[in-house]
Amino acid sequence: MKLQFSAAEESFRAEVRHFFDEEYPADIKQKVLTGQSADKSDYQRSDAALAKKGWSAPLWPKEFGGTGWDLTQYYIFDQEMERAGALFPNPSGLIYFGPVLYTYGTPEQQEKWLPGILDGSIQWSQGYSEPNSGSDLASLRCAAALDGNEYVVNGEKIWTSFAHLADWIFCLVRTDSAGPKQQGITFLCIDLTSPGVSVDPIPSIDGKQLINRVLFDQVRVPIDNRIGEEGHGWIYANFLLGNERVSYAHVGAKKRDLKTLKEIARQTSNLDGSLFDEPLFASKFARAEINLRILEYTTLRLLSNSKEKGQLGQEAAIIKILATELAQEISTLFLEAMGHDILPLCQDRVAEPWVDQAGMFEGAPAAASKYLGDRSQTIYGGTNEIQRNLIAKRILGI
Repeated sequence: MKLQFSAAEESFRAEVRHFFDEEYPADIKQKVLTGQSADKSDYQRSDAALAKKGWSAPLWPKEFGGTGWDLTQYYIFDQEMERAGALFPNPSGLIYFGPVLYTYGTPEQQEKWLPGILDGSIQWSQGYSEPNSGSDLASLRCAAALDGNEYVVNGEKIWTSFAHLADWIFCLVRTDSAGPKQQGITFLCIDLTSPGVSVDPIPSIDGKQLINRVLFDQVRVPIDNRIGEEGHGWIYANFLLGNERVSYAHVGAKKRDLKTLKEIARQTSNLDGSLFDEPLFASKFARAEINLRILEYTTLRLLSNSKEKGQLGQEAAIIKILATELAQEISTLFLEAMGHDILPLCQDRVAEPWVDQAGMFEGAPAAASKYLGDRSQTIYGGTNEIQRNLIAKRILGI
């Protein structure tokens, strides 16, 4: 593994940086940097800007509309995107479902859905978790019964990110209850405008609207919307989860956050100078920087090792643990640095006229909201306890 980028890779970085600084929609970056919510049109405009450049699917093969980049180029792209404050795309389509579709889908399915994923005109959500099936995902009970050329779906999905903005949802459903629980699971794509589908937003403590409950009541789904074979959904689900976990790294965003945090701490008065001069805070900040280096180098190592395969395996669980625990560490330091000043700056309230934005630090408006939201990072996508079990069993062989 090499820790230094080549001259060609640094030239590529300069090209990507110029795009996000000069060509990407400035109003969307402003929303991200001030902690405001992005709406559906923001995601669509962001995706369209990337699609115009040919960069909407950095990890996809060229034959399916992707860039054909290697994983190091993707890593550089991701860092520069987050450094600039660009909107991280809704991962449900581009990062999660897209690779499943071009790997296991039929040519007709690829022709139907890939273009809309690439240009952002069709937004997706992921229907995995259920009220009694979270970390133990294979115990899911949302049922799909075949009736002629259609499946009839009944059940519920919970904690469904982006469902309120999505046009379609890809779901794991139970088509057979006999045998081991991992068997009898099928992968279906469902139009969220279908009769019998309802999406109920779930308020979250961070003030953001992201998660939802999705109900299916006698929803009829054409058999042509099934990915792969009936009963093989668990295979496709695990393929998808590897892509999901590596997407948690967000090294660029964490570098941006630590830079902002350092500026805030240096300008925050303490008894004997600035907060950054205070030994305890400085020690915590140094620990966060070290953990960021660990995350960055671990991600680079795993990407380097997986170049030949083109994807990560179970090692992605390591990234998920490091990234989510560091996110919590950094957002806690923001609260320590700003104290009571963060209280009126939750989420979209920063845009209200009564909030004095003069002298506001970049990133300050999102501090309280981000702290609260980051508490969930070690839970969703498979709890970190589950990830440690996966590492012990499947990597270390314990």
